[in-house]
Amino acid sequence: MSETRTEALVGAAVLAAAVGFLIYAAQLTGFDTGSRGGDGYDLSASFRSAEGVSVGTDVRLAGVKVGSVSDLALNADTFRAEVTFRMQGAVDIPEDSTAAVSSEGLLGGTFVEIIPGGSPFALEAGDAFIDTQGAVSLVGLLARFVSGVGQ
Repeated sequence: MSETRTEALVGAAVLAAAVGFLIYAAQLTGFDTGSRGGDGYDLSASFRSAEGVSVGTDVRLAGVKVGSVSDLALNADTFRAEVTFRMQGAVDIPEDSTAAVSSEGLLGGTFVEIIPGGSPFALEAGDAFIDTQGAVSLVGLLARFVSGVGQ
């Protein structure tokens, strides 16, 4: 009987550890269970190049996550990447802000950086960023440096 009890306790501990890892992973990846309801809003931007950006990519302001990419599509008329962001409701972005595709470093991930402007008016739900900066290709920069183009 003590063997059965020991096995049950070990099984419960393993199950509790698995649930803990799942909760930790959900928090780390920004998984939203919908408990906050609709306290966010959507903004959009058009980029010449959105290389490295995908659905779920972080949107950061001053290095702090303030949203995530919720949709990414190609505009067939302009051949630009149309990106939709789901922003946190408590964050007001000045209307003259810039959205830029940035990288965490040479081997780091890609994220969308919001560079705040100075306007007293904020972007509202459904608005689009006017000023955008697309992704910079590291390979293209190295090729230009090696070939001496642009000097």
